[in-house]
Formats: sequence, structure tokens, C-alpha cells
Amino acid sequence: MRSHYCGSLNETLIDQTVTLCGWVHRRRDHGGVIFLDLRDRDGIAQVVFDPDTEEHFELADSVRNEFVIQVTGRVRARPEGTENAEMTTGKIEVLGKELVILNKAETPPFQLDDHQTVGEDVRLKYRYVDLRRPEMLNKLRLRSRITNKIRNYLDDNGFLDIETPILTRATPEGARDYLVPSRTHEGSFFALPQSPQLFKQLLMVSGMDRYYQIAKCFRDEDLRADRQPEFTQIDIETSFLDEEQIMGLTEGMIRELFQDVLSVDLGDFPQMPYSEAMEKYGSDKPDLRIPLQLVDVKDLMATVDFKVFAGPAKDPKGRVTALKVPGGASLTRKQIDEYTKFVGIYGAKGLAWIKVNELAKGVEGLQSPIVKFLGADVSLALMERVEAKDGDIVFFGADSGKVVTEALGALRCKLGEDLDLYTCEWAPLWVVDFPMFEENSDGSLTALHHPFTAPSCSAEELKADPEAALSRAYDMVLNGCELGGGSVRIHDQKMQETVFDVLNISEEEQQEKFGFLLDALKFGAPPHGGLAFGLDRLVMLMTGANSIREVIAFPKTQSAACVMTAAPGEVSATQLRELNIRIRKTP
Repeated sequence: MRSHYCGSLNETLIDQTVTLCGWVHRRRDHGGVIFLDLRDRDGIAQVVFDPDTEEHFELADSVRNEFVIQVTGRVRARPEGTENAEMTTGKIEVLGKELVILNKAETPPFQLDDHQTVGEDVRLKYRYVDLRRPEMLNKLRLRSRITNKIRNYLDDNGFLDIETPILTRATPEGARDYLVPSRTHEGSFFALPQSPQLFKQLLMVSGMDRYYQIAKCFRDEDLRADRQPEFTQIDIETSFLDEEQIMGLTEGMIRELFQDVLSVDLGDFPQMPYSEAMEKYGSDKPDLRIPLQLVDVKDLMATVDFKVFAGPAKDPKGRVTALKVPGGASLTRKQIDEYTKFVGIYGAKGLAWIKVNELAKGVEGLQSPIVKFLGADVSLALMERVEAKDGDIVFFGADSGKVVTEALGALRCKLGEDLDLYTCEWAPLWVVDFPMFEENSDGSLTALHHPFTAPSCSAEELKADPEAALSRAYDMVLNGCELGGGSVRIHDQKMQETVFDVLNISEEEQQEKFGFLLDALKFGAPPHGGLAFGLDRLVMLMTGANSIREVIAFPKTQSAACVMTAAPGEVSATQLRELNIRIRKTP
């Protein structure tokens, strides 16, 4: 039906006859000459109809935005002074000779070039219209290119693309499962996979050696800008490689991807222990573009006659930390109050601060309501500890270690964004040496990643001091976002049983939830490990989008609903009876 895509037209085609198909992006009537901007997946071309072709001129006069048409005409150079440098086809136009209306269109719910004034709910309801916008097309085109590059890289490195089941059984992986009732097994349920974790380990036991899959995963959890109930994961697992080799292989993939797609050289990825990331940056995914660090001042605050600081300073589980912002003394009281509200989201009860006006004057050169409580010696020692200079502001957090770390870590990122403190465009790193376990509020332990992550110690050492154990896990971080995470897995049955014992998972529960994996470990499981990347998040970063919803063709809303298809929806009583399910109405 067409000879060329609209975006492929250029000066080499002048005087040639072409046939184009697409949507009318814009129609203009200029004194008896009709201009149609015709749009398809590859771009926009200007088509001109003049009254010489009477029949087709009248037809062109009747078309409206988003009509689907076919045009045949001659390519010619645009008249001097009418070129459009903002269009790739801006030096040429098509003189229309024939026009066929393939389909008419109602007035769209919003103008494609005026989408920014439209609410996201409207865009999602009419997503098929929203996706016609060139910027949305470009994001999905880039997503396709990214997945193609990833597949080629993994294929070239000997990985096999193997699918794993969608209908499986529930396993504890940190979030709620989406459950699917079974019609043929009354009272039983499938679970949609939160990840292919257990199956990819079984593939290693099967001798597949190197596996990958671009897999759909599902988690029933509260959503935010970079979360969806169904998401796409680049899942990778390999045998007989240690963590350094796995990290090197996948780092090479990401570096090559950025070089080929964005012409960006990410360079070598530094490695940072988890403890350093939390101590200096307040996050296990630090944004190294921001040149701000948290500084521990607990020792200086232990003797002050000010309970706000002295209490946490004397508490073994407390933390007192300073965050210096160069040039931040210019912040207004209103701005500081806004930042105080912000850290309150993370449980902080307040946000103390000191402005450094003129350090040479000693304590008289400091401006803050807390200086009188700290005393001159401590106040000046704090300034020396954080290497403060005139014009700086120093924020302080004092509370439990968890609250201070999360609150000041988040404040660090917000200040970096608000004050545009970024020192570079891209800042990748590996975070390594994670703890094996974290403590729950009741004192019990839970796996920081998942219970199949291998520790870096022996089973005996793990059992003797589980809280001190580090894991062989690693996360790839870029610009404060976790691109992917993985670990070397447990391949030894004794070690796996030890981890379950530490987590207080009984033998009955082990067999019920992981019996098939534990059985497989008895039959010669090789040393293996892997990593999973969030494809949606990766594409979001590479396209500069603000949300992963912008890089998914048909995303869900933040309430996990699809406004376009009205899903989830009710089902018939017949279907419920077949599944032996009865809906209990809330009184």
C-alpha cells in the first residue's frame, strides 16, 4: 500500500513518485492550497494539494486530524524560505496527486501535540491515541532496540533463552503473590511468579549452564513511580562463575548497551561495600552524582546537655549524623521548613541545622537555634568535623539508626535535585558485601535478599553468628536507581538447611514451599549465580522518562488498575461457581 515511510523521505527522492500511508497529524488551508502533515511510525512528511487536482483537492479539504489516509504524489524541494529545520523531512514536500481516505476518525480526546495539559488518567484511558505521539513511539522504539541489543549480547556469550512457567506455586519472596484459582484442583491456587528465581536455579541443576529470559513478573504491592504490578525482568543465571565474573559479564553488557544506544561511555564501575553506602550516603543505592556525604558525629553529641542529640548518641542503636550543603546558607526559613516536613515522611521528628555565616568569628559566626544548647566547643568541633566553610549549612539527624539513615539519605538526594548539585550525567557502581540477614521488629531475622543467597562464610560460622554474616550478593546502581541485583546462590544442601534454621523455617515449611528445590540440590547442583535487571527501569533511565509508565505500552495506574480495559473487573456467577469461589460482600 505504500512505497516509503514518511520519515524516510529526503532530497535524493526529488522528482520521484511515492505512496505514503499514515495519520493526518495537522491540516492547514493556506489561501486555496491545503497542507497535510502526514504521520507514521517513522516521522512526518508535508503533503501539498492544490486545486489542479480538483477531485483529490476536495477530498483533502474534507480530512481532519487523525484520519487514516493514503497519498500518492511527487517529491519536490520546498520553496526557498519555507524549509523546516526542526523536521528531518523539512527540506522536501510531496505534491499530492491522489488521495484515499482509508478510515475516518472522531475528534481525539486530546490533541497529540498538547498532551502535557491532559491528565494521566485520560492518556491511559486512550492509550492507543497517546502512543501515536512521536515521543511515545520513540520510547517504545528505543525499548525494542535495548532488548534486541541485550539478546544479542547474551546470545554471543553462550546464553540460552529459556522460558519458565507463569502458573506456579506461591513462594515467600517479599511481596504478596497474585493468586489464580484452579478449576481442576478444587480449593487450590496457582501463583504468578514474582521472579523465575527457583526455576532458573533448577535450570542450572539441569546443566543448561547459561540461561537468560526477558520475563514477565508479578507483585501485588503498593505502587510508586518505578513500580508496576506486572513488570519485565532481564533474568540471567550461569554456572561455574564466581561473583566477580558474573559482575564483569553483566557490567560489560550494560556498558556496551549504553555505548551502542546512547553513545555514552560509562567507564569502569567502582565497587562499594553496603556498610559504606549506608554510612556515607544513607542508601544502598547511592546517587554518586551528588557530592554530599553523611558524617557521623555521634561521639561529639554524647556529652551535650541536649536530649534530642544526647539520647540517640548514647543509644547503641541510635545514630547522630551531619549533612553539609556547600552554599546552603542561602536557603530561606521557608525552604528549611519544607525540608523538615520532607524528612518527617521517613519518621524524623525534626531537622536541626546550623548556618555558617562567618567561621572566623567562632560560635558568633554560626546561626542556629541549637547552638546555645550545644555550646561553643561542640559547635565548633562539629564545623571542623564536616569541614564547613562560610556560606554552608549543616543539617543534623538524631534518632534510631534506621530513621536517621533513611531520612538524611532521602534529604541528600532531594537537595541534590533541588539545588542542581549533580557533578556528572551518569554515575554507575556496584554495591557489594550485603548483610545476609536483617532484624525484624520482634528480634527475629529475615533474609535481606532471599533465602537462596550464599553467605561468604562457612555454615558453622553462619550458625554461630548470623547477624555478622555477609552475603555474596551484588547490586548494580546507576544514578541512585537499582538497575539490577543478584548473588551467588547456595548449591550445597547443608548450607541451605543452615540458612533455613537461622530463619526459623521448619522442615515441614521447607518441604512445603521449597521441597522441589531442596530435592534438586541432592542430585549434583553446580556452583551457580546470576542477576536480574529491571528492564522497565533501565529504559526509563535511558530515555529520561519520569516514570516507568512512560516506557510501558499499556501500564497500570498507581492503584494497579487499567482504565482502558476497566481491569480488574467482575466476573460472572457461573465462572465463580466453576472455581468454587463465593464473593463475600463487605457489610
